[in-house]
Amino acid sequence: MKKLWIKKGVMMFTFFIVAVVVFSFVVMGLWNAILPEVIGVQSISFLQALGILLLSKILFGGFHGKRFGGNGGPRWNQGMKEKWNAMTPEEREKFKSEWKNRCGSRFSMRQAPQANTAGNTEAQA
Repeated sequence: MKKLWIKKGVMMFTFFIVAVVVFSFVVMGLWNAILPEVIGVQSISFLQALGILLLSKILFGGFHGKRFGGNGGPRWNQGMKEKWNAMTPEEREKFKSEWKNRCGSRFSMRQAPQANTAGNTEAQA
């Protein structure tokens, strides 16, 4: 059983390395084929393409996912909606107050702002 997990781990690591190499070559090829003629930049090497790929992952993709702190997706949301709908009004208020105590006022239910009637009467006069 342990050998199976080791083989799977080696296979996943190999797949990851191959994917990174392929994506880097794609970035390098697209950069070198399009950008020098369009905006006049220099051609890039494989390592520069790898750096651009990593930088774009950091800036635009982040390092999050279901395994590292994701919220569980639609099933989790649906489960929370079902739990909320099954709560009594007293349980809902208790839940809200507990989250308000844990997270502070930024997660409290905000009420709609009141209309300023004094400003309207001054504008009309």
